[in-house]
Amino acid sequence: MTQIQITLTPAESKRIIAMGVKKLPIIQQAMKEGIILITLGTTNSYVAEELTGKKIDHMRYAAGYISETTAAVPNDRRLPMIALREGKQVSGEGLINEMSSQDVVIKGANAIDPQGIAGVMMANPVGGTTGSILGTVMASGINLVVPVGLEKSIPYSVTQISKRIGIQRCSKATGLPVGMVPLCGEVVTEVTALSLLGAEDVFPIGSGGVSGGEGSVTLCVLGKKADEIFELVQRIKERKGGF
Repeated sequence: MTQIQITLTPAESKRIIAMGVKKLPIIQQAMKEGIILITLGTTNSYVAEELTGKKIDHMRYAAGYISETTAAVPNDRRLPMIALREGKQVSGEGLINEMSSQDVVIKGANAIDPQGIAGVMMANPVGGTTGSILGTVMASGINLVVPVGLEKSIPYSVTQISKRIGIQRCSKATGLPVGMVPLCGEVVTEVTALSLLGAEDVFPIGSGGVSGGEGSVTLCVLGKKADEIFELVQRIKERKGGF
């Protein structure tokens, strides 16, 4: 069995994750005869590019983000959420109310814990996008897909964090104070994505870096398609994570 090792920067990881999300059976089915709602988020912007074939401004396709602090994209700078009905782009306004258990909401995350539970930070006092759609998603049984990179791995339980933090509990913050909510959906990391792209086994062997490699993850990939995956990663690196 062929074994390769690859290092992915955060942008490259987002591209690999997006390619994996596109391969999910529930996504392929919804692209044919369902609805997909892609909520704002930088990783989700890569997913949107893969599903629409159109280039998107990654930083404008976001609500909250982390740079040197926790921050938010001003409302007048944000792009509208992208929605697809049977693979064709439509308005996402009010679309959540039409969605069923055959449809998919894609929601990014800020954390993934050792149990594989993802969590999203909320700087909006009423929960922002998460607060506006999560109740409907869970009540209706709409499929929830959560693309999240391993760079967001944390050593503490997302469930416990969600019980302990909140905007009104925080007296000071380097940026916007936040709360957190666990996301009970299908989490797609680099490991999941590479498996969907043909790897027979994938496991992380290191993380971090310097000189532009900060936030990187290094993985071992095994399988008959390992060489194909290596070539794919090389092409992504040549494009700097873009098209």
